[in-house]
Amino acid sequence: MRTRFRSASRFVLLVVFALMAFSCKSKKALGDSGINRGLSAKSIIRTHYQNALDFKTISGKMRIDYSDGESTQGVSVNLRMEKDKAIWISAPFGMVKAYITPGRVSFYNKLQNEYFDGDFAYLSRYLGTELDFKQVQNLLLGEALFDLNDGKYEASVVNGSYRLKPKKAMELFKVLFEIEPRNFKMASQQLSQPLNKRLLQINYTGYQKVNKWVLPKEIAVAAIEGDQRNTIDIEYRNIEFDQDLRFPYNIPKGFKEIVLKDDAR
Repeated sequence: MRTRFRSASRFVLLVVFALMAFSCKSKKALGDSGINRGLSAKSIIRTHYQNALDFKTISGKMRIDYSDGESTQGVSVNLRMEKDKAIWISAPFGMVKAYITPGRVSFYNKLQNEYFDGDFAYLSRYLGTELDFKQVQNLLLGEALFDLNDGKYEASVVNGSYRLKPKKAMELFKVLFEIEPRNFKMASQQLSQPLNKRLLQINYTGYQKVNKWVLPKEIAVAAIEGDQRNTIDIEYRNIEFDQDLRFPYNIPKGFKEIVLKDDAR
């Protein structure tokens, strides 16, 4: 039981820090569809954003399986999200909770009696690259981590998906996006820093339709740095939209703060 709760807190760290380092009747899985090889990059990007999720709240469960190459752990957690405002994750019995907003990144672990509480600006300074709430939210929703309208891309068809590759390389990262043709959601996203031997690979292995909304069914995240490889497999379960939600979160008294040092890397 202890290792399961640890995996929930590691999920919070990996999803956030990896980015910084660089069945009901109303629900069904969505398969492949035909692909239009003549679509331009601009058309693909425009349709991707036209199909972005428009909702107020999401609630449900996530099955999370975490591996660091030596051990594998899994846990089911409750998920609540208010679009553009809050992401709330709670392991069973509230042993691990996380609360992420545009101005705050916080979680605590009752088994280790420790907590982290900071903001994206502080975390971005710590790892030397920009990160914001929108990127974490987009990762979970199957949407592009970066604003695709900010750059120019070359489009091609690879493995049944539209591949977008920047015409001009970014200064700090190499990026590659693949968009599935049925709903124009992300099929995969790849960010790398070759000089630092860092790679973040996000694969969306399936989508599901819940009423009128389409969101990921399974997400596979791999974060590689040097010889170290960490993976997380996420599966959404019992998802509901636009329910009235609460986001209870208070760091227990007496817990030890996790302090990130600027020279840690």
